[in-house]
Amino acid sequence: MSGEVAVFAGTTEGRELCERLSACGRDARAFTATDYGEALVCDLPGIEVHAGRLDEEGMAVALRGCKTVVDATHPFAVEASRTIAAACARTGSRYVRLARGRLDEEGEAVRVASVADAAAYLRACEGCALVTTGSKEAHAFASPELLERVYLRVLPDASAIARLRGLGFPAARIIAMQGPFSRELNAAMLRQIDARWLVTKASGAAGGEGEKLAAARDAGARVVLVERPVERAGARSFDEVCSLLGV
Repeated sequence: MSGEVAVFAGTTEGRELCERLSACGRDARAFTATDYGEALVCDLPGIEVHAGRLDEEGMAVALRGCKTVVDATHPFAVEASRTIAAACARTGSRYVRLARGRLDEEGEAVRVASVADAAAYLRACEGCALVTTGSKEAHAFASPELLERVYLRVLPDASAIARLRGLGFPAARIIAMQGPFSRELNAAMLRQIDARWLVTKASGAAGGEGEKLAAARDAGARVVLVERPVERAGARSFDEVCSLLGV
């Protein structure tokens, strides 16, 4: 693979950084864990894409010859960030964490530390919930008292949907759609299922958090907000990363 810069993408920021590098005539390597992430960057000139999950050993091999590695993975992908940093330590590549900005105003949400805590909170409450925290941790909501109360909004990935069905979620409770979702569409979904709760992550503006919080207010639903993990020391903003790379 070519390029002295590598970007672990799959997010809005990762795509935008790859677009910036490509527009400036810079060759780079882009790594995405999913086909969806690959589709965001696969057509950019000068960007060579590797799709699929890698362990630390695989990353270390793939990063050989790479001077700078930008970790633009999702703010909740803590384990992925640890693995990327460890691989950089092995190869001598410079590790740069691109941190997603936070919303200035998140309102009066019920704040919890994890998806599992969000599920526990719902079990103590009544009413339907729209859960937008993804399919990876959906097993937290697979208890008998929640299976008929939660609607899961996930990416339209066949394997993910099959996994959810295997956990016992009825097909009618799985909303398989690809965003971005407007405030109006989010509100319409909440009203359609008569949701009293919206479960989401503190994923920032790039993750559509603002639209979801506003939609919950419009639809009269309360928000259960999964707090973001603490960022690594030295994390940089998008503009700071671009300045560092000279693009």
